[in-house]
Amino acid sequence: MPGVKADPIELLRARTSEKWVTYPDDVLPLFVAETDYPIAPVVAEAVIDRVRASDTGYVSDASPAARAFAGFAGRRWDWALDPSLVRCTTDVSVAIVEVLRVLLEPGSRVAIMPPVYPPFFGLVPEAGHTTYEVPLVDRRIDLAGVEAAFVDGVKAVLLCHPHNPIGVPHPADDLRALAELAREHGAFVVSDEIHGPLTHPDGHFVPFLDTCAAAREVGVCVTSASKGWNIAGFKCAMIVADDPAVNARLDRMSEEVLWRTSILGMHASAAAFTHGAEWLDATIAAMVESRRLLTSLLAEHLPEVDYREPTASYLAWLDLRALADDPNPAARILTDAKVALTPGPDFGAPGVGHVRLNLACSAEMLTAAVERIATTYRS
Repeated sequence: MPGVKADPIELLRARTSEKWVTYPDDVLPLFVAETDYPIAPVVAEAVIDRVRASDTGYVSDASPAARAFAGFAGRRWDWALDPSLVRCTTDVSVAIVEVLRVLLEPGSRVAIMPPVYPPFFGLVPEAGHTTYEVPLVDRRIDLAGVEAAFVDGVKAVLLCHPHNPIGVPHPADDLRALAELAREHGAFVVSDEIHGPLTHPDGHFVPFLDTCAAAREVGVCVTSASKGWNIAGFKCAMIVADDPAVNARLDRMSEEVLWRTSILGMHASAAAFTHGAEWLDATIAAMVESRRLLTSLLAEHLPEVDYREPTASYLAWLDLRALADDPNPAARILTDAKVALTPGPDFGAPGVGHVRLNLACSAEMLTAAVERIATTYRS
C-alpha cells in the first residue's frame, strides 16, 4: 500500500469534527486525539455501502464486529479470543462507566494512574465511584503504590494501556504483577486498550487479559477501532471479559448498552479489523516518521524540552518546565504561538508544566507548530 499522508489543509479545514471547529483558522490544532489522515478506503466503502442500502437502523446483532475484533486480536497479538466473549457498545468511555457500575458496589474507590487521559477523572464518579490516584513512577505502574491502594480499600484499577499521554504500552511483567495483586485483594482491573492497534514496530503491546490466568480472573478489556482507524464518530466499542464470574456481573448491564451501538460503527469496525491491517501499518509508519521529525525539530529549536518518543499511538508528552516556570504552558502557546495543545494539568498533578501534542499531522504543520512555539519562548 502507498504511504498514508495527511490530507491537505483545505480538506482538513472542511471537516466539522472538534479538532477543526474549536479554534479559528490561524490556530494550528494539535490537541484532541484525531488524526489528519484520510479514512481507510475499506472502511469508507463499508459505510458507504450500508448508506446506499439505507441500512441505517438499530443494531440487532453486533457479532460481525465481535468476530472481526477476535480475528484481528489473533493475527495481531496472537490472542486466542473467543468472539462470544466480546460485547459491543457506543464507545470506550461509555464502556468504562457501564462496566464500573456493574463490577463494583456504589461508592467504591477506583485507582487511576496520572498523568492519564483526562476523562478518567470524570468517568469514575459518573459510574458512582471515587478516584484514588496512584501516579506512574518513571513512566511505569507504581506496583507498590497499587498494593497500598488495595490495602486501603480500592476495589478496581482503571488502566490505560497503552498509556495516554506518554504513548507506551505497559510491560507484560508489570501487567502480570498488577493482575496478581488484584486477585490477592479481591479487586478488578478495567483496561482501556483503545490505542493498542497503534503500537509501533519498536513497541510491544500485550493485551491485559492475555498476560496470565490472574488477569483473566480479574480483568475487563474495553477497546475500539476508533483510534486505530480514526473513526470515533461512528460509535462502536468492545467490552471483553474471560472469567465466568466477571461475565455474570457484566450480564447485569442494561440491554440498552448494546442498542446504543451504531450500526454504521459496527460495519466500519468489522471492515477495519478484518481488512484494514495494511492501511493501519502504513498509518503507523507515518506516525513513526512524524515522531522522529518531532525529535529533530525539538533538538534544533527547543533542546530544553524533555521528550521521549512514544512507541504507541500519536501523542507526544512534552515537559516544558526547563523553558519557563509556568504550570500551564498550553495557555501561553495558544495565545502567543497560535498552536492548540492539550494542557498538561488536565492529566493530573504530574502534568504541571507539560503539554500533549498530537503528531498525526503533516510534516509542514508539525514543523510550523514547533517553530511558532520556539519563537514564542525565544522572544
